[in-house]
Amino acid sequence: MPSSMSGGPAALSSGAVYHGAPATGTGAAGTFTDVPTIPLSPALSPSPAATPARARRTGRRAAAAALVCAALTAPLAMTAPAHADDKKSTKQPEPPATMSHVGGDRLAKSGTQVQLKEGAPKLPKGLSARSWIVSDPESGEVLAAHNAHWELPPASTLKMLFADTLLPKFPKTEKHKVEPEDLEGMGEGSSLVGIKEHQTYTVHDLWLGVFLRSGNDAVHTLAAMNHGVEQTVRDMQAHADQLNAHDTHVVTPDGYDAKGQVSSAYDLSLFARSGLQNADFREYCSTAFAQFPGEAKKGKKRPTFGIQNTNRLLTGVYGGKPYEGIAGVKNGNTTNAGATFTGVAQRGDKVLLVTVMNPAKNEANEVYKETASLFDWGFAARDKVEPVGRLVGPQSKEGDASKHSAAKGSGKHSAAHLAATDGAEGRSGAWTALGIAGGAVVVLGAVALAVHRRWPLPELVRRRGR
Repeated sequence: MPSSMSGGPAALSSGAVYHGAPATGTGAAGTFTDVPTIPLSPALSPSPAATPARARRTGRRAAAAALVCAALTAPLAMTAPAHADDKKSTKQPEPPATMSHVGGDRLAKSGTQVQLKEGAPKLPKGLSARSWIVSDPESGEVLAAHNAHWELPPASTLKMLFADTLLPKFPKTEKHKVEPEDLEGMGEGSSLVGIKEHQTYTVHDLWLGVFLRSGNDAVHTLAAMNHGVEQTVRDMQAHADQLNAHDTHVVTPDGYDAKGQVSSAYDLSLFARSGLQNADFREYCSTAFAQFPGEAKKGKKRPTFGIQNTNRLLTGVYGGKPYEGIAGVKNGNTTNAGATFTGVAQRGDKVLLVTVMNPAKNEANEVYKETASLFDWGFAARDKVEPVGRLVGPQSKEGDASKHSAAKGSGKHSAAHLAATDGAEGRSGAWTALGIAGGAVVVLGAVALAVHRRWPLPELVRRRGR
C-alpha cells in the first residue's frame, strides 16, 4: 500500500484530506475453521425407492465424503494457533527501554515522565499517542513527556526541519520558473498545493504552499532551487545534527514515508523551536488562509485560488474550533507515521510547545484532541511542576563536531557537551538569547545542563488572512 501524505490533493481548499490512516482492527481468530454444509440438490438426493445396492453405494459415498471433510478440516484445526500468533504480530510496538539522553536522563526512559508539585493538575486521561512532549520553547524546560526520544516516522512534521534549513537561503521575493524535472520523484498520493510546470512562483508563494497545504510539489520545487533533493537531504541532516536532533535520520525532504526515515517528539520540538526564531517561519506557520497563484494565460490577469492551512487547531475546520492562542506549527499524516503534530500556543505570558506522534485511537482529529488536552494541562500546570528535562540549544559552529552516525550509535552526549552547546549561537544570528533568568545551573539526573536562557518568541499571533 503506498504511503500518502497529509494535505490532500491539489485544488482542494476546504481543509485537510487524510489518506492511509492506519488500520486498527484485526481478523477474528479461527476464521475458516468451519466447513459449510452444502445441501444436495433434489436431482442428487436418493429417492425413497432406492435399491439396497444403491443405498450401500450412497453409504460408501457418504463415508468417503466424511473422510475428505476430515482431511480438509484437520489442517485448518492445526493452523488455528497461527491466528493467535497473527494477533501477537499486530500488537503495537514497544519503545526501547532506554533512549537518547539528550536533554536529561529522565527523557531517556520509556513511559510517562512528569514531576507534579502539590496542587498540580494530573495529566489528561485517555492519551493514546506513542510519543508526546510538552515544553516551554523560551526556557527550554520540558514539563512532561512520554517516550520523548522514541524514533518514529515523522510524516510532514519533518517539513519544519526543511523550512528551518532552507528559509534563510532564498529571499521571499525571488522568483522561480518551474521545470518538469523540479517535480520529479514525488511519492504516490503526495499532498499538493497545485504547482504547474512552466509557471513562475515567488519564494513566498512556495513557502505558503509548504506550510498551508503541506505541498510536496512546493517542497520539491524549493529543493530544486537548492541544487536538488539529495543536496537538500544532506543539508537537512547536517542542520538536524547541529541542533542536537540525533534521533532524526532524513531520507526525503517532505516527510514522505521512506525506509529508515525517523525523528522523535523531542527532535520535532527542537525543529519548531529553532524555526520560530525566524520571522518568516512564524508568518507562514501561523497563516490560516491565503491566495495561491493559478495558471497564467497569455493576455489575461493571472488568477488565484484560496488555500487554507491543514492545521485544524489553527483553522477550526471539520467540526472543530481554533485553539485559543494557537500560532502554528505543522501537522502530518502518512501510512507509516499515522497522525503527527507539533503546535505552539500562547496565553498571557505563557508559551507552550506540544508535539504528539501517532495516537492509537482511531478517531477523527485525535491528534488535535490530544494536543489540545496537553496544552490545557500545560497552561494549568506550568508553575506547578518540576521540569523533567529540557530542549537543548544548538551546537556552536566551532563546537562539538560529532556526526550523526556517532550520535546514533551512542544515543548519549556528555554533560560537558550539553553544557557547551545549550544556548550557543548558531547560523546567521538566528539564535537569540536575551540574558539569564531563573538562577544559575539546572541539574537533571546525572546530566548538568547549561545556564538557563530564554529564547523569545515574538509576534505569536494567528493570521486569518492575507
